Amino acid sequence: MSKADAFAQAGKTAVLQNIQGTLQFLQRFAPFNKMETSHLAFLVEQCQLRFYAAGESIIKPSDGPIEHFYIVKQGRVVGERQHVTRPGTETTFEIASGECFPLAALLGERATRTEHLAAEDTFCLQLNKPAFIKLFELSEAFRDFALRGVSSLLDQVNQQVQRSAAQTLGNQYSLNTRLGELAMRHPVTCSPQTPLREAVALMHEQQVGSIVAVDAHKAPLGIFTLRDLRQVVADGCSDFNQPLQQHMTQSPFALSPDASAFDAAIAMTERHIAHVCLVKDRRLCGVVSERDLFSLQRIDLVHLARTIRTAGRLETLVSLRGEISQLVERMLAHGASSTQITQIITLLNDHTVCRVIELTLQDKGDPGIPFSWLCFGSEGRREQTLYTDQDNGILFEARDAAHAAEIRGKLLPIAHQINQALAQCGFSLCKGNIMAGNPELCLSRAEWARRFSAFIREATPENLLASSIYFDLRVVWGDEQGCEQLRRSILEQVADNRLFQRMLAENALRQRPPVGRFREFVLTRKGGDKAATLDLKVQGLTPFVDGARLLALANGIDANNTLQRLRQLVAKEVIDKLDGAAYEEAYHFIQQTRMQQHQVQIRENRPYSNRVDPDSLNHLDRRILRESLRQAQRLQSSLSFRYQL
Repeated sequence: MSKADAFAQAGKTAVLQNIQGTLQFLQRFAPFNKMETSHLAFLVEQCQLRFYAAGESIIKPSDGPIEHFYIVKQGRVVGERQHVTRPGTETTFEIASGECFPLAALLGERATRTEHLAAEDTFCLQLNKPAFIKLFELSEAFRDFALRGVSSLLDQVNQQVQRSAAQTLGNQYSLNTRLGELAMRHPVTCSPQTPLREAVALMHEQQVGSIVAVDAHKAPLGIFTLRDLRQVVADGCSDFNQPLQQHMTQSPFALSPDASAFDAAIAMTERHIAHVCLVKDRRLCGVVSERDLFSLQRIDLVHLARTIRTAGRLETLVSLRGEISQLVERMLAHGASSTQITQIITLLNDHTVCRVIELTLQDKGDPGIPFSWLCFGSEGRREQTLYTDQDNGILFEARDAAHAAEIRGKLLPIAHQINQALAQCGFSLCKGNIMAGNPELCLSRAEWARRFSAFIREATPENLLASSIYFDLRVVWGDEQGCEQLRRSILEQVADNRLFQRMLAENALRQRPPVGRFREFVLTRKGGDKAATLDLKVQGLTPFVDGARLLALANGIDANNTLQRLRQLVAKEVIDKLDGAAYEEAYHFIQQTRMQQHQVQIRENRPYSNRVDPDSLNHLDRRILRESLRQAQRLQSSLSFRYQL
């Protein structure tokens, strides 16, 4: 072989080795690890390796529409934007090895809104726009990632959780099972005029626990169940020839067959019902019962809720807290979302609070004064985890200040006993005394109205820290009308007070997400901890909670839940649709990580903590956590811009 041939051969070998090395590098990261080999090979063949010295600009807004797609092979890239209100720039994100940019600008055929700079000496794989478009057409995995960003990464995490659950628990139905799949038989129906005797005979013949009265078009008009039959017998009814409509439940609750088992379980738990009608195009197409949900082979949510609501003694409620923990454990194993779990925990906590109030009134005697039990903070937002304390108050109606003081004197001993009983049930006493037993939180509606007006009119950065959770109020027990009137008044006052909104914005910027400019995470050591950690609740979730609360109050949105607030803000076009989806996914992932950590702490008999060491997470979880915290930074940046901070 000649020297020229040998040189050429060596060159080919080097090229092949370089291609193979790049392939192996990319296969360590999503979405490239999900792509077909041929599509990934096309990507590598079309790429060019580019070097950028520390501080060098890679792309910037003045370059015009984006013409290249970049993957960081070595080094770091940061995003810099001009401050709106002061000179200089701020870092809005950081991109590490294996990550890519700028997808949104490239897909939107526009210039980037952020200058991308090499934070250190950096090598990037550069793909031109025509090749990017071709790859987008070829690879479904790449296309899905490009369109959905962090959402597709979260899907991978959820799939991992569900695969793990399948290995340990077998292939069972999940909370997301369609109700149409559970209702395997045709519903048993009759006319509302059918004699009670015939309807019961039909139920016995078909071995079902319910019969649905329908009209000529098969629309459900009422439902009669075995529970209703027991009531008929208990009432001493002797005429079983009466029409069914005299004993059935009118206008039965219904869901679509495309709704999930989770939706049915929540409905049964909230409404104290054992059957849900399935209706499509106004026609009855099935009935799902508690027994159908039992087939999911999980701890029975509906039964647990009913046991709580009928508990005869406080000690029973205390013992049932362990079952709630087991339920959460099983749901996490089945891949349930953090939103589903917090909703169920809040629902069971609500039932516990209601039963504690009822048992206390039985013990101390009903004072004969109507009142509503309010909750604030995470309970008010329906975002509770097992690790929670009390944030509650009482609202009542009074003629004047003297009448309010008289009522307060009668309710405070009851409120104090309720607070102590809830503490026995696992709801820690609030260190800040935000509890109904505090005279300042046992108020008439007029007094509450004045208090909220003072919050809004006389707000300072200091008192906002303590008062912001009150704006998440809702009623757990008692009449809701007074609270609704209070909420409407709050929304009207906040909408008209730009200064208060600005202070809320300053408060929402107080907790900065722990992602720094020159390292992945900004970590701190707490107490005697050996490892540096970050706080998932305070530093991760609070920016979303505070930001969504501010924007909801400022735009007349009465939703309390953070995710519902974000969705309604998107619907009102206050937040961009893609931004809203990214915020929601980020919030969901941080909450999920927090709850999984709590479950590990329970199993290992360790105290609850919201702090996590990112190094304890696997590569994918660590990457998504970092991206999720960056989304919190983006939300805060938008608030800074909106309120000129």
